[in-house]
Amino acid sequence: MPTVSPFNKQAQATHADQPDGSGGPLRGPRCGPGVTQAGLYASPSAAQAGHCTGPGAAHAGRRRCPGVPQALPGWAGRGPHAPQARAGHARAKAPATLRSPTILYASLPIYLFSYCQLFCSTSIAVAMADMFLDPIMEKIISAGLRYLKDQVRWQKRRKEELEKLRKNLPQIQAVVHFASSQEQITDQDQALNKWLWQLRDAIDDADDVLDDLEYMELEKQVTKNKKLRRVRSIMKSMKKRLVKIVKRALKIDPTLKRLEEAVQELYRVSTTGVETFLRLAEQAKQEHQKQQLELHGAREEGYLPKNDLIGRGKDKESVVQWLRNPSNEHRGTELYRNISLLSIVGHGGMGKTALLQHVYKDEITKEFDRQMWVCVSNNFDKKKVIADMLESLKKERTRLETLGELQGALEKEVMSKKFLLVLDDIWEEDEEKDKSKWEDVLAPLASGGFGSKILVTTRTDSVALMFAKVIQKKKEIVKLEGLEEDECLRLLNSHAFAGVENPSDDHEKLRVIAAEIVKKLLGSPLAAKVVGGVLNDNLDEMHWSTVLESNLLGQNSIHSILRLSYIVLPKLLQNCLAFCCMFPQDHEFVKDDLVRMWIALGFIQPSQEMTMEDIGRRYFDVLVKKALFDKVDDDYKMHDLIHESASKFFAHECGKLVDDEESSLKNFETIRHLSVRTTNPVILRKIENFKHLHSLFLFYEGSNQDHCSALIKIFEASRCLRLLYIHIDKLKMIPEEIRYLKHLRYLMIKGDDVTRLPRSLSNLYHLQYLVYYQWKSGRPEFLPSDINNLSNLRHVKLSHAYISSICVIGKLKSLQEINMFDLKNEMGYRIDEFKYLNDLCILGINCLENVKDVEEARDAQLCEKKRLTDLTLSWGSTDSRNIDLDENVLDNLQPPKCLRNLCIKRYLGARSAIWMNNVNLLSNIKKIKLSNCWEWETLPPFGRLPFLKILKLDDMPKVKWLESKFNGNDKYRVFPLLEKLYIYGLEALEDWFEAGVAAEDGCLFPCLIQLTLRNCPKLKELPSLPPKLETLEIHKIGWTNLNFCSNSNPIPLETLKVSYCPNITSLPLADEIARLAALRSLIIINCPNLISLGEMQTTNNCHLILSNLGISDPSVLLMEPLRSIASLKRLTIMVNDELVSFPNEAEQWFLKVRSSLSELQFGWLKSLQSLPSYLESLSSLQHLFIKDVPMLRELPNLPPSLKGLIFWDGCHPELYERYREDGGSDRHKIAHIPHIRIDGPC
Repeated sequence: MPTVSPFNKQAQATHADQPDGSGGPLRGPRCGPGVTQAGLYASPSAAQAGHCTGPGAAHAGRRRCPGVPQALPGWAGRGPHAPQARAGHARAKAPATLRSPTILYASLPIYLFSYCQLFCSTSIAVAMADMFLDPIMEKIISAGLRYLKDQVRWQKRRKEELEKLRKNLPQIQAVVHFASSQEQITDQDQALNKWLWQLRDAIDDADDVLDDLEYMELEKQVTKNKKLRRVRSIMKSMKKRLVKIVKRALKIDPTLKRLEEAVQELYRVSTTGVETFLRLAEQAKQEHQKQQLELHGAREEGYLPKNDLIGRGKDKESVVQWLRNPSNEHRGTELYRNISLLSIVGHGGMGKTALLQHVYKDEITKEFDRQMWVCVSNNFDKKKVIADMLESLKKERTRLETLGELQGALEKEVMSKKFLLVLDDIWEEDEEKDKSKWEDVLAPLASGGFGSKILVTTRTDSVALMFAKVIQKKKEIVKLEGLEEDECLRLLNSHAFAGVENPSDDHEKLRVIAAEIVKKLLGSPLAAKVVGGVLNDNLDEMHWSTVLESNLLGQNSIHSILRLSYIVLPKLLQNCLAFCCMFPQDHEFVKDDLVRMWIALGFIQPSQEMTMEDIGRRYFDVLVKKALFDKVDDDYKMHDLIHESASKFFAHECGKLVDDEESSLKNFETIRHLSVRTTNPVILRKIENFKHLHSLFLFYEGSNQDHCSALIKIFEASRCLRLLYIHIDKLKMIPEEIRYLKHLRYLMIKGDDVTRLPRSLSNLYHLQYLVYYQWKSGRPEFLPSDINNLSNLRHVKLSHAYISSICVIGKLKSLQEINMFDLKNEMGYRIDEFKYLNDLCILGINCLENVKDVEEARDAQLCEKKRLTDLTLSWGSTDSRNIDLDENVLDNLQPPKCLRNLCIKRYLGARSAIWMNNVNLLSNIKKIKLSNCWEWETLPPFGRLPFLKILKLDDMPKVKWLESKFNGNDKYRVFPLLEKLYIYGLEALEDWFEAGVAAEDGCLFPCLIQLTLRNCPKLKELPSLPPKLETLEIHKIGWTNLNFCSNSNPIPLETLKVSYCPNITSLPLADEIARLAALRSLIIINCPNLISLGEMQTTNNCHLILSNLGISDPSVLLMEPLRSIASLKRLTIMVNDELVSFPNEAEQWFLKVRSSLSELQFGWLKSLQSLPSYLESLSSLQHLFIKDVPMLRELPNLPPSLKGLIFWDGCHPELYERYREDGGSDRHKIAHIPHIRIDGPC
């Protein structure tokens, strides 16, 4: 019987895992729960690989990676015969260089025979990390088959070998996936780790060679269409061709030689020491399981941590109070009507488990008939969880095995009993599957008695939401953030001085050191406990100082918990997250920018159904969902603790050189991503030591001006770069040697001094993203003249002028965004350049007056661009325009139905385009902006667009109605989803609807949240306030009063701003004060005839509570309801050239708000000579701002509570002399204020 290799043993062992029981090719072994399905590395250039999409994937029923939605493309397995990705989606086809060879290689079959042996090992390397090497191998096999077509006598035998190799590829992968599941423990065994990195290096080398072959094909496509106009050029080309032919004839083709060497290295690495590798992997796996058991044990219910409640007392009280109160939800008849749910959410190490351990031991739990504590962790098995519940109840392990038996036993135990269940440390792997499994787990609990409670701890809001959906309840969460510094110090000291008698009387120096240590812990309770334990080992000053200066995150307990966040990620997402560690802490990530970088590095593979950008956005959403990123305004941040821990976890792959800290970076051979921040030119030379860099971020602020020579050396040494970010002070040019970076996909340059980009940039045919941030305009010849060679460009972030300088931009067929392009009436700059740019998502076209006729407009074929979502159409010069041509051109620029945002500027037609009147064609529109369209008279039926959310009309002086020929059917809702409406400069606007037809109640703007009206002097008042209106701004409107008629009670209005309305006499605030409880911001500026804010009812005891009040005339303060205001935080008095001083009557008003007013502003008061003397009585005032009050010479006494005093835009010379910092005569009167700024006289 033939010897069975370790690979064959594994293949046989996994045969039983086939879901259909067939003896066909295996698709991969089952990986253990909680282990990443990915192995070592995602090959940057190859297309998506493999037949196995996650742990235990099989060809008949693929399993998904943990935490990845099924709809996420890029994880779906594709076999060797999978269809090619469509054009424009990044390198899906084998290079034509390999498809149509012209030279016969006599020796090619010899090393193809070696390839046949090697390819088996090659695929091992590939699947090893779910690394996409399948397509690399497929390319090599296909290339071999194509070459063999010219080798008649060798063709049959070699073809059979290659086809056999292709057939055996799945069996090979079965073995490799076993190895790949162990990757997270390789850092514990140096021999295993070294072997894997050798394998990865070999994979990268092979990938680079294939990338070079594709580069040759791209170069061929560019050059074959160029005409050689001079004899010298012809001769030069012939000479090069002859040299190449001779080299091939002599069998010394350099590219094929490199390919042979790369394949041989793959063979050597992947077949050397395989048995040793498998033995080491098994040992490492056992050690990892041991550690997991220890970690799991620390979460058991019986373990009550000491002192862990420090800083969480309020959180505990909230949870206890929740346990004490019966559910306030309507019980109804739903399945889980007796059960309430509360989720404790927070990053790893925030003390979620510790908090509930204290709650679980509280007296409150005695009110429950049954108590259960189950640690779920990331190894979620529904039968195990139910068995754990039963064990927690009965204090013995159940012998039941089937799901039905377990469910029945649990239902019997909790039947009509009021129970408390704690489900600790829940992770999400697959939302839909997890939801289904939890439904099975929780179903028996429906029999529990009224008042039953479930407490959940998790790191993600999505788990809390998923549980709420399962038991059909509203999501209730307690969010645990980092501790305050003083609380963290108390917790640290409680562990550091544990067992020490009278610690408060001794060790003062140690307490000083502890206070410094706490500043590094980022508020983490876990960090405080672990570090406190380390300090407790030795109450010696030197020992504590050593801890202070060490990397605190190196302690195993912290790392062991936080590293779970990364281990459970699929390899694809691990690559994405690892790369993010390149950025500094608190970096604000822009989602789309980061996704583009991921694409450039090969982390995202093409799909037939979605663009790589869309796939990348979903990847990012998964990371956000797993709480690895926090949303901050419109951008995202990594929590500092997660950033530091992840940086440690991925330190073998991502490195930083920061000034003198480079000594700590020693992984020169494994680093793929490097960030350099320095002022030292010596450190730049260190970059040459990193031989496998795929991305480089270079921040240099040194005084050495020899930037080019440094860059040249970097370019020569780092030829594998896929991504390059350059931010160098006073850098004037990028050297031509950038041509060495043939693999470059992403280039970003920041700085104002770069005068032009190198000509050789046009030869970087793989380039997908070009970004140049510049704050001042440059020369028009900034770009190389043949930049249009870069057919793979997907995104260009350049100034409007630079984009418009690209001649024949239509050759850049992969472009997705052109924010604005100026048309010219010359070849290469006309509108027909957009004809074949069908991947465009965003398009802006300017200077449409240069479109000479209707046919030319039609040639743009905008309606054929099926991905176009944002379109801007703009005319430039208004001189001597043909109005009829404008209208006909717009008629023929019909966008596709998928359009979401439309903007039209400086159109001089009197009518709407024909397609704009077709509601069906614009049915997906969400935002419309029309501006400076001075002749437009009748608007399209925007009110009937079903999804329109934002409408902005600006400077359209001939429009009379917002909606023409309104249909008054009571079932018809005008602007059904409109949320924001901005109307500026519609001077002829008379009414909302033609002929004064009004909408019935509830039909006009039913969803409007914000309404801004400016410079519409003829507009009639709204019949009633929209029912959801939160912000109303009116400026230069001819109304005499403002109608607060509304069917809403209360009225949701939060902000009201009325300015420059000379006709307005009354604002009925007092009349409606009972319904205006939401009002928080009120601005009344330059309304000279305003005499009333309404009349307060004597029986009405309601008062305004405002955060912000802005006025021009202080007398408004004496009108009700402002006279009786209950609370105010910020007051601004501004824009009044007549105000000289404040009336005495205002004193009582200021005293009324003295306990709440914290900020006071005076601005644009040309005549004001003195501030109120009673400012000193404003006991809560913290900030005083004074801007453009030129006649003010002296300040009154200011309250001791004041923290900031600022004079902007100059002041009176006398005031400056009184209070200036260097010797002002009255400076002592304001010396108690911590922050003072006084700009000198204007």
